[in-house]
Amino acid sequence: MDRRAAPVDEPPRRAYHHGDLRAALREAAERVLVERGAAEVSLREVARAVGVSHAAPYRHYASREALLADIAAGGFDRLRAVFAALPEPADPAARFVAMARAYVDFAVAQPAIYRLMLGPEVRKADHPVLAEAGHRVLGTLRQALVALGVPAPATNEAMAAWGFAHGLAQLLVDGRLEVDPEVDTAPDPQRLVERSARLFIAGLQAGGAAGNTA
Repeated sequence: MDRRAAPVDEPPRRAYHHGDLRAALREAAERVLVERGAAEVSLREVARAVGVSHAAPYRHYASREALLADIAAGGFDRLRAVFAALPEPADPAARFVAMARAYVDFAVAQPAIYRLMLGPEVRKADHPVLAEAGHRVLGTLRQALVALGVPAPATNEAMAAWGFAHGLAQLLVDGRLEVDPEVDTAPDPQRLVERSARLFIAGLQAGGAAGNTA
């Protein structure tokens, strides 16, 4: 009887068995983005992380920029879902303030995704999926402003509201919200966002663009 030890099977090579390659590639790329920044994302590295050939990602993404655009579009969809999950207060002003807070919280919690969504790395005009995702978020903001009494489509007001929220978010994400220590104490970010949102509403009212909602 041959008592030689039976050969030990080598562990199988990692292979790709997921049913949705596009989603797997996007998730792998997002990990690289969060850990090392947008400049480090490449189709070759993402393919290696997922366990497919270097050519496989091109079935779903024509370029590295297309992959980044898909990640950015997903960020806008997440932001819209955050807005949708907010409670529906009877007071439209309270909802607007809550949206401003949620926007800034999202940026601070996911700075790499936020920078990609609104930074120069990807042009929305070149990627319809990204442009449409951004427009959906803008549509949610338009609705909140119309509820405040701003006549539809509230384009200028929506852009102005996005501008003030983005400015605060960017300052917080970059750690640049600085004050003069001889004059001020460090502001509480949540209170600062709420105060800014209510000043914006007051400006709408003073300009006659909104109803008497406090």
